[in-house]
Amino acid sequence: MKKWNPATMKWLKIVHLILVTLFFGGIMSSVALNFGMSLHEYEETLDSYQAMVRISDQIIRIGAVGTLLVGFVYGIFTSWGFFRHRWITVKWVLFLIQTLIGIFIVDKLMVANMGMLESQHAQALTNPAFIQNHEFRQYAVIIQIGITLFIIAISVIKPLKKKKSS
Repeated sequence: MKKWNPATMKWLKIVHLILVTLFFGGIMSSVALNFGMSLHEYEETLDSYQAMVRISDQIIRIGAVGTLLVGFVYGIFTSWGFFRHRWITVKWVLFLIQTLIGIFIVDKLMVANMGMLESQHAQALTNPAFIQNHEFRQYAVIIQIGITLFIIAISVIKPLKKKKSS
């Protein structure tokens, strides 16, 4: 495969960094809202959950999908590939795990709680299911942050690098 020129690779890296920043920044904003809200004030909780839904839909999702697409571009159209280096394969697996946590746990619990806030109003704040969803979502987001930081570390350190043959 023909290698891309250095200028094109730099632009691809810039796009990748912007998208990862959206993704990680959105997760961090969401966690700040999640940990910062008081579950004793209905309006504050509702506002925070509405903001988290907007952040998820308009920032995190764009960053995640964009990062995935750029990853495919790196894997298909550059010499990096998908499996050439073990650290890249680990990044793909971790990104998949992180994305599944985001879709099937974090977003699902957030939407469920948003529904309870809209239907039950202030009573949602004392609903055990709401409280359990809120707390479990906090732990899942912390796991996502840990995975993201580990992916960033892998990207910089590049452990498990394929050894050069002598």
